[in-house]
Amino acid sequence: MVAGWYTAHVKMRGMEVVRRAVAALVFLLGLQVFAAMPEKTLVCFGDSITAGYGLDASQSYPSALERLLTARGYHYRVLNQGVSGNTTKDAVARVNSVVALHPDVVLVEFGGNDGLRGMSMEITRKNMDTVLNALAAAHIRVLLVGITLPPNYGADYVKSFDAVFRDAAEKHHLPLMPMLYDGIYTVPGTIQADGIHPTVKGSQMIAEHLLPHLVPLLRK
Repeated sequence: MVAGWYTAHVKMRGMEVVRRAVAALVFLLGLQVFAAMPEKTLVCFGDSITAGYGLDASQSYPSALERLLTARGYHYRVLNQGVSGNTTKDAVARVNSVVALHPDVVLVEFGGNDGLRGMSMEITRKNMDTVLNALAAAHIRVLLVGITLPPNYGADYVKSFDAVFRDAAEKHHLPLMPMLYDGIYTVPGTIQADGIHPTVKGSQMIAEHLLPHLVPLLRK
């Protein structure tokens, strides 16, 4: 009887060892599968506002956006592809380098410098089309972000400028955030002394306001 009990006990111990070994193997395989999953990437493609002019890199809105996304369970690497002074012409010259990053989503923020320099809106429209067509050809999801100009540029020019973003979004069937500074520009402490670029507080608010427009394009 003792021998029988001992044999059963040994078998049970053996089964427990096997069970634990299988569980450990499944866990390790799960880790390998997770590690093998391609990292999702969001590119913020724009000018000095995206670049974080006057701020440390960690204080720009793309960096704030990455932190907000991570906190909400969206594990995206956010790449800042903003260059100060860029116009839509520069965006055309750089778009292939953005495509080469194989991003899942691209936030497109250009046009402000076109407007401030009084460029022809027909040229801006053409450049925007070129950029958006290149991203569409690469099957990249896009959020288009607009901005506006000070009223001293004249009502007609400002109206024509604002229409560039609205028309581009409609033509390319893209979601649009019409005004990057919506609800921000009038808040004290959000804009630097130059009257153009966001402060750390402004960058954080931009990231927060971008989230509702971006979330439909993201995958957890």
